Amino acid sequence: MEQLIAQFPQNILDVAKSAEKINFSSPNHQIKNVVFVGMGGSGIGAKIVSKWIESEIKIPVLLFQEYTIPSFINENTLFIACSYSGNTEETIFSSLQAKKQGAHIVGICSGGKLEEFCKENSYDCVLVPGGNPPRTTTAFSIVHILNLLTKLDLISKSTFEKVITSKDVLDKNIDEIKKEAKELAHFLHEKIGVYYTTSSYEAVMIRAKQQFNENAKELCIGHVIPEMNHNELVGWSGGTNQFAAVFFDTQDLSIQNKRRFEVTIEEAKSWTDSVKVINAKGMNQVEKSFYLIHVIDWASLYLAELKNVDPVDIRAIDYLKNELSKL
Repeated sequence: MEQLIAQFPQNILDVAKSAEKINFSSPNHQIKNVVFVGMGGSGIGAKIVSKWIESEIKIPVLLFQEYTIPSFINENTLFIACSYSGNTEETIFSSLQAKKQGAHIVGICSGGKLEEFCKENSYDCVLVPGGNPPRTTTAFSIVHILNLLTKLDLISKSTFEKVITSKDVLDKNIDEIKKEAKELAHFLHEKIGVYYTTSSYEAVMIRAKQQFNENAKELCIGHVIPEMNHNELVGWSGGTNQFAAVFFDTQDLSIQNKRRFEVTIEEAKSWTDSVKVINAKGMNQVEKSFYLIHVIDWASLYLAELKNVDPVDIRAIDYLKNELSKL
């Protein structure tokens, strides 16, 4: 896991170079909405990209993480199925339904049933290197999704280019990233982590939860400002020192949200002694997101080491999949 996390910045550059060589079939109908399906580590890349492009793309973009899909999906839908293994049950089920509803389907996987499905139906399918935990391949899904949306003229190339510059930000700050990650791991040790950011970085917060869940075997909580100010903020009146609040500050907040951050931090401090702010580095949302992701990845590994647990082990998920296979 340490090696896979360390490779993250280089993965960004390597996959960007290879992705630019890929071309895609033109849809037969005008694309009026984009729908992603993908679970866990396979789906988080889509959620991250959705947040990055929401101020630019002119059509709705949605992520569904279920066996079924809405009835509005039709021939005007770009349906992007993300499954690292290619065998994710929910993604296969929903892709079959998308075919029936006439969507323009593109797969992103390392093989498996999804690749077979795409070949059988002459759908484009982007293949990524296999054999690793899906949560370590986020760079691949992010870059390939952006490349697809760019090649189909749904977004400009600017976001794709920002991904490439993110590698330099990570390389330049790697010592500080690891230092901050170690401090965060010690801060969270034997606590329940509660993670907050703004809605623009919601996917990064979800990524944090996923990494601490899987790598460090930790239950944790997460929410976004301003929504949490209308409900969860009251819950802090029942808070204790067992909770450790982590705020991801991206220095690009509106005046209103900046003040909400300040007041929320004050409220959390009145109920727990453990409050920490992580400041993102970078010139834009893409670079700042990658910076936070890399801090989180390292912190989840360091916390696993403090707890003496195997960051690769996912026996609970393997058990669930085995039980479902009996249906």
